[in-house]
Amino acid sequence: MSTQVPRLLSGLVDDAAVFPPGNAPLPDAVTAHRTHRTAWYADMVGPLLLPASEIQRGSLSGLVDPAEGLVIGLIGDTGLDQLPQALDALAPDGVTARQIEAPVAKRGEDPQPGLSELMTLAGRLDGTAVYAEIPLTFGLMGALDTLAGARAAGLPVAAKFRTGGLAAELFPTPAELAAVICACRDRKLPFKLTAGLHHAIRHRDPETGFNHHGFVNVLGATLAAVGGAEVDGVAELLAATDPVRVVEPARAHRDAERPLWVGYGSCSISEPLTDLIRLGLVNGGYEA
Repeated sequence: MSTQVPRLLSGLVDDAAVFPPGNAPLPDAVTAHRTHRTAWYADMVGPLLLPASEIQRGSLSGLVDPAEGLVIGLIGDTGLDQLPQALDALAPDGVTARQIEAPVAKRGEDPQPGLSELMTLAGRLDGTAVYAEIPLTFGLMGALDTLAGARAAGLPVAAKFRTGGLAAELFPTPAELAAVICACRDRKLPFKLTAGLHHAIRHRDPETGFNHHGFVNVLGATLAAVGGAEVDGVAELLAATDPVRVVEPARAHRDAERPLWVGYGSCSISEPLTDLIRLGLVNGGYEA
């Protein structure tokens, strides 16, 4: 473990360079990920996230030396039924999927059928972590109950939620996100997040007017929830825009393992890293 990246931040940011709004070409993303994995801040960086559709098209062929042992997170953009084919397509390039993340329903749909299908797949894998992306709408709490029950029975499944997007309604309010964090805490259910977490502290995007959650807000809020805070207290931390208040919980727990929140995908590694340096949570001389 690097002395420059505290244990609390280990593996916090998955490399989602090929996804919007970054949209990096795959060859550039693979090259950049190699740099991240050997940099002084490598402990902060999770796997390279790649869509199943690219894997099925053979897009990694020629970009990866099988001997390098590339580790990725497989994002299920092709439908749950095609994930096994994408996993099979990784083997010739010596690539391993550390995790699989896939939506189980669209907003307003019952998530249970998709959950059942995804958990069947998880049961066939050899311990690969599987994250079910659940909409923050109809059937959410029942879906969390299903995941928690499967996890308690030994299946390596957990939850994933969206915290942003191209429309205002895709950004949960602090109270909504706090309720989800507390619900996961109550069920001892780890979770991942994606979208909208572009900076450390909660802020309003001047171009869209959307209020974005800060990833250090989420970190502090999760620490508070695990420590026993209820929804109102967790929501206050998510809504805070004062960096001092947001950073203090993270600073106090910097040498501890991060609880409950597995991490999130970011199309930029430099942006969150720069924010963490400026807030004094990472010790480095990196410049974006």
